[in-house]
Amino acid sequence: MAYISFNPNNYFRNKLHTGTGSAQSITFNESTNMTPDFIWVKRRESFNHRLIDSARGSSKFLSCNTTDAEGTDTAVISSFDTNGFSVGNDTSVNASGGTYVSWNWKAGTTSGITTNGSTVITPSAYSFSATSGFSVVKYTGNGNTTTKVAHGLGAAPKWIIIKKTSAGGDNWTVYHIAAGNDTSLQLDNNGGTSGGSDRFYDVTPDTVNFTLGNHTSVNASSATYIAYCFAEKSGFSSFGKYIGNASTNGPFIHCGFKPAWFMIKRIGSGYSWAMKDNKINPNNPVSVEMYANDSSGDTAGSAIDFLSNGVKIRSNSGTYNHSGISYAYMAFAEEPFVASNGDPATAR
Repeated sequence: MAYISFNPNNYFRNKLHTGTGSAQSITFNESTNMTPDFIWVKRRESFNHRLIDSARGSSKFLSCNTTDAEGTDTAVISSFDTNGFSVGNDTSVNASGGTYVSWNWKAGTTSGITTNGSTVITPSAYSFSATSGFSVVKYTGNGNTTTKVAHGLGAAPKWIIIKKTSAGGDNWTVYHIAAGNDTSLQLDNNGGTSGGSDRFYDVTPDTVNFTLGNHTSVNASSATYIAYCFAEKSGFSSFGKYIGNASTNGPFIHCGFKPAWFMIKRIGSGYSWAMKDNKINPNNPVSVEMYANDSSGDTAGSAIDFLSNGVKIRSNSGTYNHSGISYAYMAFAEEPFVASNGDPATAR
């Protein structure tokens, strides 16, 4: 039984908004305020994703469906606000009449990151939350193998996304517990696992550091990088693997909460990073999806159900459920299966 002492909405929010073509504030409109440290916004048509974080600053953006270096533009995100964020007039986030979805994470602690004797790189800017198990860390590479970078979580991350920001051409490199420490996935494409010890040096992240090799996508000398790190927290986040059965009565993925956001990646080539959420899909079946590695907008994807304690796969598509195939998943909560007041999560 999952139980947490905090409201998931204090650390993760989904938000839909409609563009005006003029600068506007996007407010979460929840009972409690949440200032995001990581904003992932996508126009629900064919436009690049925009990823912005507090460690690099609101004017710096990345696109996870490209290998481009970071861009600078205050017309994308102009500020992180007390209960939301403000956008400029860039069409990727605020075209008149355009429709958008954003996924927002809060960290919040910007000093006192834990290091130990094995830490080689202390991030130059960061925000972390040991409570929710999320951190964003900016660091400069040294080009060496067995380089350890502090993440601040006090628990071992199960999912890490890294992008070189100072130059384009390198993939978004992903560590996921389901793929293991001796290889990596790439968020910007639909390929399978790639590389070996030159990415994560065959070392599983620990409670203080994650370990890097010397591949240019994660650790070139003097290059700058951003890493988004996620440790699993019962009742709030879940990262793992399931095996497909090729049935429309597919696997059940126990998360310990009713999901607000869910992403899947087949650990093999030719299949996209599919994302679904509870704002675009307020009811079951949850069918509409977007792809992290693609600029396309809303897509009529495969059916799944968001349940009070996890996800049920309702499709036999290759993206979700081929027989005997391993799939990596990532999920964040709308509400825990059992809340701090003892109330169970509601069904959809």
